[in-house]
Amino acid sequence: MSVRLAVFDCDGTLVDGQAAVCDSMEVAFAEVGLPQPDRNAVRRIVGLSLLQAVRQLVPEAEHETTVEVVEAYKASFRATRESGALREPLYPGIRETLHALRDAGWSLAVATGKSDRGLIATLAANDLSDLFESLQTADRHPSKPHPAMLEAALVECGAQASDAVMIGDTSFDIDMAKCAGVAPIGVAWGYHEPAELLRAGAVSVADAPSQLTELILAR
Repeated sequence: MSVRLAVFDCDGTLVDGQAAVCDSMEVAFAEVGLPQPDRNAVRRIVGLSLLQAVRQLVPEAEHETTVEVVEAYKASFRATRESGALREPLYPGIRETLHALRDAGWSLAVATGKSDRGLIATLAANDLSDLFESLQTADRHPSKPHPAMLEAALVECGAQASDAVMIGDTSFDIDMAKCAGVAPIGVAWGYHEPAELLRAGAVSVADAPSQLTELILAR
């Protein structure tokens, strides 16, 4: 019997962590002496690996400066988490979607620009740790839209690309899915506009988690 696999992005798809991302990026830029980044620009790079994200925000910066920003961001985000002030709540209805898919026999995975430690902490904080069979992060793979994370999830779960879907809120997720030969489904509650996701090649864009459940189960 074939394995049906639903692979989810994390930030902007499962959880809303934009405030923490923007705050830590502002702290990092200040520590390195760079002008404050535009918050909308920061939201748009959520999903990329940190190094790639900073390169997009300040393409003119030297590599050493980019690395300094990345390390300062990690330190700020880690300090926020350790202080107990970090808030990355699940989007309303996401928990129900995940359980409905599991109950229907789907395997679940995550492919995210987060680190291993960050993803594990986020899933644990939202009581989701036991739902996913594969966790793929930027610690072990090139940044999206490279398909490595998605390809690894397919192998680990024993699924074929034709039996899988990739769910995400950015064009990076859609492009990654297309590169891996996986059907891309967008969500409208994240960081890129639905029209942008459709232009990138999403087969559909869900307006709410309940609709996302229907779209996946109908495949």
